[in-house]
Amino acid sequence: MYILREPLDHSPYSCGRLVSMTSSPVKDFLVAHLMPEKCYVEFFINFRFHVPCLMFVFNKIIGLWILLDVFFAQLLQLLKILWRRNADGLSLACVLLQLYASSGPVLFAVAHNFPLFAWGERLFLTIQTSVIVFLILHYRGDTVRGILFVLAYAALIILLGSCAPAQVIAVMHSSSLAALITSKVFQARTNYRNGHTGQLSSPSVFLSCAASLGLIFVSLQDTGNSLATASYVLSACLSCILLAQVLCCVSSTAEKKTA
Repeated sequence: MYILREPLDHSPYSCGRLVSMTSSPVKDFLVAHLMPEKCYVEFFINFRFHVPCLMFVFNKIIGLWILLDVFFAQLLQLLKILWRRNADGLSLACVLLQLYASSGPVLFAVAHNFPLFAWGERLFLTIQTSVIVFLILHYRGDTVRGILFVLAYAALIILLGSCAPAQVIAVMHSSSLAALITSKVFQARTNYRNGHTGQLSSPSVFLSCAASLGLIFVSLQDTGNSLATASYVLSACLSCILLAQVLCCVSSTAEKKTA
């Protein structure tokens, strides 16, 4: 039983004063991880689509999806390379630009003494991407070059993190999105030239595409910067192109098997 004694206003945190309500595992999970209790009342008790609550939930879901993209997109790609034991179809230039894009935020966080939990996922992403670079070179027969690259890259990161000027770190951080966008152009061009997507991971591309679309939503609300929003839109469009290429390749492969 529940009783609402006060009228609802337009805040997601002011949906009336709750006197008593029965609890449930579903409610406990949603309130703990997705929405305030008063938004739960709006959605599941009053059956109202309260706009501020909807925006709060959307932002929460998008944030979780972006974290999934950071943690698992490159990991799934890495596992596919290891499983298939080749890296055909992957653009080395694309992965190198991705490595640069993930390194900028890491160096920026280190330079500003941010706590590890604030940028640890970016460090994890950077390590995964560097391993992918090594595997691409390894499966192309350039294992020695791959080892030398990883060692040189690690030394460069340590050097930049310890003595690079703040302006250099700031430029790397601010150019990360441009590098990421360019990386997608290289991979899309490689797919087009090859006529297939090779070992490009479909789940990885899907995660990246969904996260890119989510960043547009977040940018429209938070930054108000038209240039940043346009950059996210361009990144999302390129992610959608990559996803379309992957889906077309999967479809054509299935038709060949059926034939």
